[in-house]
Amino acid sequence: MVAERKAEFPGHAALIDAYAARFNESIPGPVPGSLELVERLDAAGVPLFAITNFGHDFWQGFRPTQPVFDRFRGIIVSGTEKMMKPDPAIYALAIERFGIDPAGAFFIDDVTANVAGAESVGIAGHRFVDAETLEAELARRGFLAD
Repeated sequence: MVAERKAEFPGHAALIDAYAARFNESIPGPVPGSLELVERLDAAGVPLFAITNFGHDFWQGFRPTQPVFDRFRGIIVSGTEKMMKPDPAIYALAIERFGIDPAGAFFIDDVTANVAGAESVGIAGHRFVDAETLEAELARRGFLAD
């Protein structure tokens, strides 16, 4: 992505390099309560998987800073796979790679189109707005105890 943008905007190459070098600083951090939900789901034995639209190189620099992802059994990175949400193909890849039964899966994302992409392959979805609303939905669906 960096090389492509620099070729497209050569007059801004220094700014693009600065963005790439300081990318992790552009990530605002976890939404309050979300890390605790991941911990509770993992402790309850719920298999956790992720799909991220990160670029490959950016993910390589970001992932080591986030121990929460140690709780996930598998992660698909768009920049590595050369496909991205909401393309149904990325959800199909997750189903195949991780052996997921779509009927029993639950996809969470803060982007409506990404939720719709998961739903297009038979995975129930939830648009994330806050941890409290998600916690209630997870309990309603039996993933967490009330």
